[in-house]
Amino acid sequence: MNYWEERYLKGETGWDAGTITTPLKEYINQLTDKNLKILIPGAGNGYEFDYLIEKGFHNVFVVDIAKTPLENIKKRKPEHISNLINADFFSLTTTYDLIIEQTFFCALPPEIRPQYAKKMASLLNPKGKLAGLLFDFPLTNEGPPFGGSKTEYINLFSNSFYLKTLEIAHNSIKPRENKELFFIFEVK
Repeated sequence: MNYWEERYLKGETGWDAGTITTPLKEYINQLTDKNLKILIPGAGNGYEFDYLIEKGFHNVFVVDIAKTPLENIKKRKPEHISNLINADFFSLTTTYDLIIEQTFFCALPPEIRPQYAKKMASLLNPKGKLAGLLFDFPLTNEGPPFGGSKTEYINLFSNSFYLKTLEIAHNSIKPRENKELFFIFEVK
């Protein structure tokens, strides 16, 4: 059994806010093109997925290595089973217009972050965007979650992306207040 599946089965999901978080909700609210092809990697229980579907986006896909959270989404949105992908994110080859980041990056071991940045760029269509939240607290070897900093993110993503926005999220949920950076990166 994989690490993440075990965490779900044991109920060790402290990262799960139980709903879409405010920064992502407000970002999604300003999207107007309902035909965008959207990916949510490491989506867990997929509250962002639910919200996008409810807002009229139907070309939305979730990928997670653990089966349990996908089963949870399936129970809530049985008509969207074909949008749920049980796979390793790094094995994906389909491209998207938008990828939404919410706690996936911080769950990956820091040594594979360069692979993450490359993979994200390869999964985006021309002018595609990677948007969401990254933690802003000192990087340690203890995790997940693993921290990071604005400087690290600039160095990591600037080769493959135009860094449109990278700032402290002004509307984080209480437990993450002043610990998150909201970002929008456009693939070069």
